[in-house]
Amino acid sequence: MKNILLQITQNGMGTGDEALGLQLVTNYLKLINEEMELPKFIAFYNGGVKLICTGSPVIEIIKTIEQKGVKLIACKSCLNHYNLMDKLEVGMAGTMIDIMELQRIADKVINL
Repeated sequence: MKNILLQITQNGMGTGDEALGLQLVTNYLKLINEEMELPKFIAFYNGGVKLICTGSPVIEIIKTIEQKGVKLIACKSCLNHYNLMDKLEVGMAGTMIDIMELQRIADKVINL
């Protein structure tokens, strides 16, 4: 795995139409899953935490990515804000300090 941190900060990808944003993030994650070299970490914060919780249209893809060894972390404050702490299905809840540490040690940070 490359020492890359992928940060997903919204419930989809891009701004504008919500359905299109979910389609785009679904396609992106499917392609990530097919790659030979995966990112080492994926951090989810703000609306992005919705993607790793019950009801997410991409939860199965994300579970597969985690099974391949990618570490997933979700912002606790964000989970609490959206009342999703008990709906987290994959990865672990972490603090902003945890996310900042991943940003510090990553060779590359990609923001979606």
